Amino acid sequence: MVTTFENASTISHYAEIARRPLEAEQCALVVIDIQEKLLPPIFHKEELVRNAGLLIRAAGILKIPTLVSTQYAKGLGGTVPEVASLLAGTAATDKTMFSCFGSDVFCSLLKRLPGQRNTLLLCGMECHICVAQTALAALREGYLVHVASDAVSSRTEWNWKIGLKRMRAAGAVISSTEMMIYELMRASSSAAFKEMLPYLKG
Repeated sequence: MVTTFENASTISHYAEIARRPLEAEQCALVVIDIQEKLLPPIFHKEELVRNAGLLIRAAGILKIPTLVSTQYAKGLGGTVPEVASLLAGTAATDKTMFSCFGSDVFCSLLKRLPGQRNTLLLCGMECHICVAQTALAALREGYLVHVASDAVSSRTEWNWKIGLKRMRAAGAVISSTEMMIYELMRASSSAAFKEMLPYLKG
């Protein structure tokens, strides 16, 4: 049984991570498996696609590198057109392992990103499978992980919720699309925010 002291220590550590502001130059966005044959049964799929698109746009404006994955594209199709159209020039890393970290190609691309990218921003699906396993692996590798709760989902609401709970328990910060974007943009007076604002209003 975990002692009260250990619980307090864990809570304090999580709070410290959650208090840290997101810094664009330290972040990378990971778009996980938003694929043609996987999307139709996904809970709140329209919201997921819209919010993933907002994150991709914000990443482009802020020069945050974006990595994209697909799960067995031969059988499950490529990235849905609404998302792929925003990722011109970014090739998806196809994988068969559920975690992106199970792909040597993904790991190599991540390590070669410019600058000190110690924070991963996650969106995609399914929340309780590929997103969760990627988040847990990233945490084990020492990355800070923020999950956009409204830009991830699963086929059922229960699995979406339990996936978020598992990731939070492991140390991932559970956030939202707008929370991430506004935190990264910092101020309404910034050129980046003014460029992003029309999409946020849409």
